[in-house]
Amino acid sequence: MVVLNRIYTRTGDGGTTRLSTGAEVPKHDARVEAYGTVDEANSAIGVARLHVAAAGDGWLDAALGRIQNDLFDLGADLATPEDGRALEWTPLRVVQAQVDRLEAEIDHANAAIAPLDSFVLPGGSAAAAHLHVARTVVRRAERLACALAAIPGEAVSGEAIRYLNRLSDFLFVAARRANDDGARDVKWVPGAHR
Repeated sequence: MVVLNRIYTRTGDGGTTRLSTGAEVPKHDARVEAYGTVDEANSAIGVARLHVAAAGDGWLDAALGRIQNDLFDLGADLATPEDGRALEWTPLRVVQAQVDRLEAEIDHANAAIAPLDSFVLPGGSAAAAHLHVARTVVRRAERLACALAAIPGEAVSGEAIRYLNRLSDFLFVAARRANDDGARDVKWVPGAHR
């Protein structure tokens, strides 16, 4: 269990922070950018959940709650580099079962939705609009995690990247579900306002 009895520490006042291993890094470090953006995505999902719950979609609200917990797992994973350093604990890592669950939930939600015949614009219902915001933040987190993985000496698990990729897909389908299973989707009309 995590115990936080002091919220401010002043240790970050100089522009650095510590990873879960204790290693000190700049706050703009690629690893911090990646897990910080995962945290931002989690907050965006929290806002979306307010609208999903108000719309009465208990299944989607529960799925988003599980995802928020998974995103803390993912943040812990990204905050603990695999750098060969001996640790006194077993690091928390995203596992394939979490990716598999997202795929099953995508399939479940998508089963009731008509196939797309156009790209959709972010919007429709308030819940859908917020889910699209969360989706785009997750896409940024995925890009940052991939960029981190491309840095020599840095490692990001395939499961972590796959989770982010599936999560953005889930949030797209969730937005369509929140738009009355796609009936309220706002469709893109190419060149409509030329």
